[in-house]
Amino acid sequence: MYRKEDLVAIGKRVNNQKRSYLVIDPLQGKHIPVEPGKALGLFDALAAIIADRYQDERLLLIGFAETATAIGAETAIRMGAKYIQTTREQIPGVEYLFFTEAHSHASEQKLVKDDLDGIIDEIDRIIYIEDEVTTGNTILNIVNILEDLYGGRLRFSVASLLNGMTEEHRKEYAERGIEIHYLLKTDHGNYSRIAENYRDNGVCVPCDISSVDSVREVCFSGRMDARRLVDAAEYQEACESLWRQIESIADCEEGERILVIGTEEFMFPALFVAARMEEKGCCVRCHSTTRSPIAVSSDQGYPLGTRYELRSLYDPDRITYLYDIGSYDSVYVITDARGSEEAGRNSLLRALGKKNSNIHLIRWCQDEKFI
Repeated sequence: MYRKEDLVAIGKRVNNQKRSYLVIDPLQGKHIPVEPGKALGLFDALAAIIADRYQDERLLLIGFAETATAIGAETAIRMGAKYIQTTREQIPGVEYLFFTEAHSHASEQKLVKDDLDGIIDEIDRIIYIEDEVTTGNTILNIVNILEDLYGGRLRFSVASLLNGMTEEHRKEYAERGIEIHYLLKTDHGNYSRIAENYRDNGVCVPCDISSVDSVREVCFSGRMDARRLVDAAEYQEACESLWRQIESIADCEEGERILVIGTEEFMFPALFVAARMEEKGCCVRCHSTTRSPIAVSSDQGYPLGTRYELRSLYDPDRITYLYDIGSYDSVYVITDARGSEEAGRNSLLRALGKKNSNIHLIRWCQDEKFI
């Protein structure tokens, strides 16, 4: 169904000694602006592969932050499963399980242990959802932790858009009884060489945190946080409610060019809303901010040309990025970040404002006040 040309573009990591390249999926809705229907269609194709295989089991799906959070949510919705994502954010008052993603720029991953404790006796299998699996070591890390903690009665699977595992790694999974599913098999043998051949001659736009006032800023209620355990159907309903609130203020006229931006781990609600706008006949693109520092280049065939440096909406001391901002009739930033991080707010709005004037900042809150 999908070819390598559809799902694989090679980027060049910045200041990462563990891995020089990054596999960038043009249809995923993370680094590259995408038509939201195409992104969700891609995720649905992954769900279709595993839906029949596990229809008689009680499932918990775990999506990996940042890039697989939307894939995991959509897959869980299609399968009617329980869902939780990993996180690198701080959640007050909970106990975590910690594990590492060795090749990442931000290696620490966390799962809320309290939520797993409450559901573990009600599930038969955990399915880990990823955008791309290379060695499978990250998933083995968390499998080992869960087996030590909860015993050996759980079964495990992994489903990803791309799979670059070698025969040796696949054999290890088979010996552990971990099933593997994917849309496209990849070979990473020459990805480092491809990345190193690109020049770092793209445009880098520095962070600007000066005040921004000419933006419509709204907080809508009903937030559901997938960093905590959710029922996928209830999560979908919450996202639908968010869309109805946004629809009440949005001018989604047929043919209007709209950009929807998610923030870091908070990808799925932005894609969901963008898809609803697309259904109304708008020309919509969606992507999100990211912690990933990726080189930009004007070389032919390289996926990213301009990098905007930002402060995080979640932590003003953290640098995040947004790539290849275009010009649109309207822009909607959709975030669950609290309303206190002015540096993050200003830097993102300043970056978007370089090519856009009609910008809306939508905060998804638990109530009608910033939390």
